[in-house]
Amino acid sequence: MATAMAATAAERAVLEEEFRWLLHAEVHAVLRQLQDILKEASLRFALPGSGTEGPAKQENFILGSCGTDQVKGVLTLQGDALSQADVNLKMPRNNQLLHFAFREDKQWKLQQIQDARNHVSQAIYLLANRDESYQFKTGAEVLKLMDAVMLQLTRARNRLTTPATLTLPEIAASGLTRMFAPTLPSDLLVNVYINLNKLCLTVYQLHALQPTSTKNFRPAGGALLHSPGAMFEWGAQRLEVSHVHKVECVIPWLNDALVYFTVSLQLCQQLKDKISVFSSHWTYRPF
Repeated sequence: MATAMAATAAERAVLEEEFRWLLHAEVHAVLRQLQDILKEASLRFALPGSGTEGPAKQENFILGSCGTDQVKGVLTLQGDALSQADVNLKMPRNNQLLHFAFREDKQWKLQQIQDARNHVSQAIYLLANRDESYQFKTGAEVLKLMDAVMLQLTRARNRLTTPATLTLPEIAASGLTRMFAPTLPSDLLVNVYINLNKLCLTVYQLHALQPTSTKNFRPAGGALLHSPGAMFEWGAQRLEVSHVHKVECVIPWLNDALVYFTVSLQLCQQLKDKISVFSSHWTYRPF
């Protein structure tokens, strides 16, 4: 009996020593790794104070689609803003070519990129507040920090992977419609959004439903991409989507950022798992 108790005490002493090493050494090693990875992510977003100077560089991306050549164009991205859009639309009915571009005095902020960038910045701030001189006293303290960092990284990732679902009136009311010169025809709507590592542009062609129309009017709800036949009311008119054209381009640095988010979240979870393993060796929670 005494031998068993001594063995148990010795085992506990070893575990406590391992746990202290985990708190005082390995945790900070993981935090350094996380900071290094997120600094790389911040460089992709050209975060203020991340070592970049001056305005973000302009990048031109050619829009394309494997299913249609009705829409062609070039989008110019500058940090978290579209600084130029040059779009050609071939009208399906008469093959008339419409050309429209951003007014020179206008830029369109991509809120998804801005929000993702802010969440990365917040994650870096949380990690920087626990530098090498900080002594973690309990495992619960580490878990709390990891949960906070993971929350910011998950929100950053979700802003890029889960675009907002908008109603057609919301798209019509968007300031994006008023960005172009010449002014967009009243029977066109345009939407721009990020989906994963792609910048997507959707053009909706509309036609008015006559008051004498026998169609059952059902306003469409929110959607990422509306289909032909979707109806909505705008002003005093009832309108229906007749054609939908979606084109997109890959933004390589967004793909990099998503990889950094995934790797960082895995590191956070691995550290949480190591901390939690020790709880199974005690009947009480020593952390």
